[in-house]
Amino acid sequence: MATPTIIKLQDGNVMPQLGLGVWKASNEEVISAIHKALEVGYRSIDTAAAYQNEEGVGKALKNAGIAREELFITTKLWNDDQKRPYEALQESLDKLQLDYVDLYLMHWPVPAINHYVEAWKGMIDLQKQGLVKSIGVCNFQVNHLQRLIDETGLAPVINQIELHPLMQQRQLHSWNATHKIQTESWSPLAQGGEGVFDRPIIRDLADKYGKSPAQIVIRWHLDSGLVVIPKSVTPSRIAENFNVWDFRLDKDELSEIAKLDQGKRLGPDPDQFGG
Repeated sequence: MATPTIIKLQDGNVMPQLGLGVWKASNEEVISAIHKALEVGYRSIDTAAAYQNEEGVGKALKNAGIAREELFITTKLWNDDQKRPYEALQESLDKLQLDYVDLYLMHWPVPAINHYVEAWKGMIDLQKQGLVKSIGVCNFQVNHLQRLIDETGLAPVINQIELHPLMQQRQLHSWNATHKIQTESWSPLAQGGEGVFDRPIIRDLADKYGKSPAQIVIRWHLDSGLVVIPKSVTPSRIAENFNVWDFRLDKDELSEIAKLDQGKRLGPDPDQFGG
């Protein structure tokens, strides 16, 4: 099996291109899920204050027997905490039983509240204090990103957005790349693969490579230069989702999957959510 890919961020830090997402996993579920993930080779875990499972993540990491410097831990600043990023991060660190996180993301821009620039300034201070290694955002549109850059001079290293074959966000992905912002995909399997796994191109590629439809879609993210965090608490799927390093999709195959794009958003609209 080939070595899992590492991505270099614009601030000089590095992160695994493939990680484990733990959205909707309970504190109990997340412990066994993380232990299985670390066993099969994952080193990146993506959680959030809003997921209410940081305590479980902390317990899992503490008992994992993996050196801290080998792990890449992401958590997120929730909307209600945009005016108190320092306190919110301290609460997350306490639950995670960590001295720092590798990546701290602002979860949503919440333009109706219009506090995301001040929150970003607070996150810059957290990075300067060494409490977070890298800072980024989730669900930011171009106008939100441009305003952060214009008013603070610092671009996020990551923009984690809904991205899957039915919602490819190519224009935003391209804009991010132009500004050296790494795009990261959440809901990468379109929330269980509904409407994706049964597509002929996905089935044909699964047959060709001897892989599952989920593995084909994960490989599409990787070959598209995206960081990807598929979520699962099922041991067999956690292992399967990581077993994608022994093949690559070619240019024509990527182009065929690109035709599946419908602009079909499964999650909230970032311009409307959280007001």
